[in-house]
Amino acid sequence: MTSAPRTVAVIGGGRMGAGIAQSFATAGSAVTVVESGAEAAAAALERITGSLRRAADRGRLAEAADQVAGRVTAVPAMAALPAEAELVVEAVPEDAALKAGVLKAAEDAVGGAAVLATNTSSLSVTDLAAVLRRPDRFLGMHFFNPVPASALVEIVVAPGTAPHTVEAALEWTRALGKQDVVVKDSPGFASSRLGLALGLEAIRMVEEGVAAPEAIDDAMRLGYKHPMGPLRLTDLVGLDVRLAIAEHLHATLGDRFAPPRLLRDKVARGELGHKTGQGFYTW
Repeated sequence: MTSAPRTVAVIGGGRMGAGIAQSFATAGSAVTVVESGAEAAAAALERITGSLRRAADRGRLAEAADQVAGRVTAVPAMAALPAEAELVVEAVPEDAALKAGVLKAAEDAVGGAAVLATNTSSLSVTDLAAVLRRPDRFLGMHFFNPVPASALVEIVVAPGTAPHTVEAALEWTRALGKQDVVVKDSPGFASSRLGLALGLEAIRMVEEGVAAPEAIDDAMRLGYKHPMGPLRLTDLVGLDVRLAIAEHLHATLGDRFAPPRLLRDKVARGELGHKTGQGFYTW
């Protein structure tokens, strides 16, 4: 029988970090969310509490929302990261230097047996491991948005990741009730690389006037049984996030991942998708 880690720290309390924290707390872990400042920490805690209450209202929690929320603490600085954490998940924005600095600080703050994980969707796990003293205790745990409802966690294994670290991550993933896929570290892993390829081609089709976004999405949803079309998914992920991943894969894998002009233009206009109310759809 699988079991969740007793103590988890999540660095970053935005949408992804809050979802990761909620998932571990629901599985029984004591979770500390590390944010930058008291205001951000309070906002992260409110984000998690609100999501738990909505889950309870829909009958998706086995416990009272307040009981699960009671296992979550939000703190305003890395100095308050619990030294006894068994797992530390970094969930800050997709900036390699930022992630590397956060991971190095986390390694300094916790015990040598702790597993460190990055939630990156495309950055090199191998490069991030290079800043750590114990790269054998480090790997990628790529969660999907929205984390509490998503079934998948992509486990990304770098050359220096120890087998027992992978085994621990798999046990914890399964304790969350999620399905794992294990991939070796490579640009975009499996999910971002394939998902982006489809999304970029759909954007090029809109750019070329092949069809309207709704028609392209319906073709994939009805013809290929995708739960949603690639353009609606791009709106939910965020056009700015998709652009950043495309630029990274363009640099590492070549011109087939070159961002379409339409994507760049929409991001420049602030049309970032669901979070701004306008992307390929009006929300």
